[in-house]
Amino acid sequence: GDGVVRRIRFLEPMSVTLLGSHRRVAPYGMAGGSPGALARDALLGADGTRRELRGRDAVEVTTGDLLVIETPGGGGWGVPGAGSADGSAP
Repeated sequence: GDGVVRRIRFLEPMSVTLLGSHRRVAPYGMAGGSPGALARDALLGADGTRRELRGRDAVEVTTGDLLVIETPGGGGWGVPGAGSADGSAP
């Protein structure tokens, strides 16, 4: 499963706190399905810097900074490529 990418641009200085999971251990698949993608978070500074963030993190941001949140994808269901003739899951 694909996750979602969120981008948040800050219009004024503030404090940001993140609380997330699946940064080191991928969401598991079921019935032989592959694991999902890992989540990632980063702060792109208005000054061009990049800071990788942890799943549980706090950071001070300034005007123009961009927070990029990549949520984890869900694990797959069933053996990849082994669907039934009608395309449904096994």
